Amino acid sequence: MASIPYGRQWIDDADISAVTEALHSDFVTMGPRVDEFEAAIAAIAGAAGSVAVSNGTAALHAAYAGAHVGPGDEVIVTALTFVATASGAAHPGATVCFADVQEDTGNIDPVSAAALVTDATRVIAAVDYAGHPVDADELVALAASSGALLLEDAAHSIGSTYRGRPVGSLADLTTFSFFPTKNVTTAEGGAVVAKDPEVLERVRAFRGHGLVRDRTRQRYPDEGPWHQEVHTLGLNYRLPDVLCALGISQLRKLTEFKSARARVFARYVAGLTDVAGITLPAVRDYVDPMWHLFPIRVQDGRRREIFDHLRANGVIVQVNYIPVYWHPYFEDQGYRRGMCPNAERYYREEISLPMYASLTESDQDRVIDLLRSVLN
Repeated sequence: MASIPYGRQWIDDADISAVTEALHSDFVTMGPRVDEFEAAIAAIAGAAGSVAVSNGTAALHAAYAGAHVGPGDEVIVTALTFVATASGAAHPGATVCFADVQEDTGNIDPVSAAALVTDATRVIAAVDYAGHPVDADELVALAASSGALLLEDAAHSIGSTYRGRPVGSLADLTTFSFFPTKNVTTAEGGAVVAKDPEVLERVRAFRGHGLVRDRTRQRYPDEGPWHQEVHTLGLNYRLPDVLCALGISQLRKLTEFKSARARVFARYVAGLTDVAGITLPAVRDYVDPMWHLFPIRVQDGRRREIFDHLRANGVIVQVNYIPVYWHPYFEDQGYRRGMCPNAERYYREEISLPMYASLTESDQDRVIDLLRSVLN
């Protein structure tokens, strides 16, 4: 019997045709499809503009650069996330301060974040865990009151809304990821949107080595028409036209993908609600998530047993995530277990069931039946 992955891309003939057309064009990188993809992202996010980058980690690194994060700054980061949310701030020399999460959603707890704010706080970084938007209004107010910026890591949540507003329009900076398991894919890719055009321009410059080609901004504009300058350091985080072509095609199916993931979510809830020993994901009544994960929490210390049982039967479940400060790198910096008890408890219980738009009902029933058989 074939294995069921925990996440999977949906690629159709329209996607393949879009990539083929790009490959036959004059531009496979740094061409018009980048602009078109960025415009499409901005429209979905309710933003004035966006910057496409090579992956979701690059989006975070570039966003922190756009926020002028550096030595002497502090960045408050949710403890329950992939390491890149924190490492993107640590790379430029900021001190990372880990906030605990809400018991039900796994999202950053605004109260915990508020307790960490100091005069050195530059950014508060929140993650839309599993696709469920964070409590943006409280976090925006907290950031504004402390002179900081709110960064929303929306790697899981493009297409989600919070109080009727799209993710991307809520925070000062928002980052997206387009890895194959995400809600839409460019194979590898990411994007940044920002409310402040100057911040977004710094992100754009950082993506392209920091090169200045505009003669009106150059220090030595008369050097020659070939001349370009670096005023601040950046990196090569460009996303090629070929991958942007795939992204443009994928975004046209975003509504379809969201509906399909919502059906998968609803079938899991219907099939598992009466199963003892697990907690199903919470949904606040003021959000409309684009579900990236279906995280269950296994009670009574049975997480490893259930995880191994599912994998042994071909259901390739995952765990999202180890608390970031448990990684040896952060442990070596002096961070200690016990700092964020809700995040640690969430991690010890969490299993991500298969969740993707093309998950068939028969495969989903197989997952449900395996869980019911071992837990009931």
